[in-house]
Amino acid sequence: MVSHCANPKCSKPLHYLREGRIFVFDVTAGEADENGKRSRRMEHYWLCGVCAQTMAMEQSADGVRVVARRRGRVQEIPLIRSAIAS
Repeated sequence: MVSHCANPKCSKPLHYLREGRIFVFDVTAGEADENGKRSRRMEHYWLCGVCAQTMAMEQSADGVRVVARRRGRVQEIPLIRSAIAS
């Protein structure tokens, strides 16, 4: 459950969904079960209204991260570890 802004420098508590932006990512677990299948689930992240004006979120092979938008360039912010990533 989303409880605060995904920006580690902000972490504003989520009280209402009327501001900000929700990001949803399809996440695959690192280890397969006995049948060779990996579990998958949707993970939700929220950026508050202030952070959503200048930041976005993206998924990479390493996990989900907050990125700052800068005139055509993106500045990386530390990785957010998935709850099911190994």
